Amino acid sequence: MGLIGFEQRMSKILYPEDAIRDRVAAMAQQITSDYAEKGLSADPESRPLLLVGVMRGALVFLTDLSRQMPIPVEYDLISVSSYGNGTAPGAVRLVKDLEEPLEGRDVLLVEDIIDTGYTIEYLRRSFAARKPASFRVCTLVDKVARREVETEIDYAGFALEQDEFIVGYGMDYAELYRNLPYIGVLKPEYIQ
Repeated sequence: MGLIGFEQRMSKILYPEDAIRDRVAAMAQQITSDYAEKGLSADPESRPLLLVGVMRGALVFLTDLSRQMPIPVEYDLISVSSYGNGTAPGAVRLVKDLEEPLEGRDVLLVEDIIDTGYTIEYLRRSFAARKPASFRVCTLVDKVARREVETEIDYAGFALEQDEFIVGYGMDYAELYRNLPYIGVLKPEYIQ
């Protein structure tokens, strides 16, 4: 099934490709301004901003965001997983850790979507123990409709007030739909 077949599985296109492109460019401009011009950098060694992408969903966003930032950046990847059925809400486990040390670095955590807030707060605590010079959070979609834990988000692309299951632009259902250039709402009959 090609991408055209996937479109039939969407109840609607929530954020089209051009809207995502424009919003990512605006976010990159704001982050660049904050770190280059406004002096948010706190790294005593003046190393490049370290972008940390949360695998796998944030890979597309991380790539597009970093290509729009005309400042030196480095990036690393981390992978976490929420525990499945039968465990306490918010239980998160580390699947793949970072390769770069965070101590003294300016760190920008890059996520595709933040919903309940448990994963971001787990990562915030984990990263704080590693003593970065600064830590901020950037997400493409802030799914406020599902928030269970208060969390601070420094850069948000879109605020989603409805509790809809979205896919595309890195976000998946059963590892499918990540390669869609837009973000759509998956029809309920395709969610098992």
